[in-house]
Amino acid sequence: MSNTDTKSLVEQAVLRVQDEVPTLRQLKLVVALELRGRGDVQLYRVEVPGPKITKEPATDAKVRLTVARSHFNELAADGKVTHWREAFETGHAKAAGPDQILRLIASVVGRHEERARTPKARG
Repeated sequence: MSNTDTKSLVEQAVLRVQDEVPTLRQLKLVVALELRGRGDVQLYRVEVPGPKITKEPATDAKVRLTVARSHFNELAADGKVTHWREAFETGHAKAAGPDQILRLIASVVGRHEERARTPKARG
C-alpha cells in the first residue's frame, strides 16, 4: 500500500469517527499513529481538527496509538466507533498518553454510545 493510500485511509478513519461523534471535532490534539506490519513500522503524525496527516514521527504528540496494520485497514475502511472501542478493549489497538486526555475521549465516546442505545421519546 502506498503512502498516499495510507494517508487517505487515516483521514477516512478520523473523519468517520468525527462524523459519528461530532463532539470530538472540537478536540485539538496531535496523535502519533504507529502502524505495525510484518517487520515494518510506519509512523504518522495526525493533527485534529482537520485532520492534517503527515508521515513523520510526531515528537509533539500527546497521545500515541499503536495498531496492527491489518487491523487498522479494516477499522479505517469500515469501522464504527464501537469497533474502535472493541479493538482497544481486546488489545488489537493501544493508546498511551496523559490519563486525563484518554479518560476524556473515553467519556465522550461512552456518552455518545449511551445516547445511541437510549430509545428516543416520541412526541
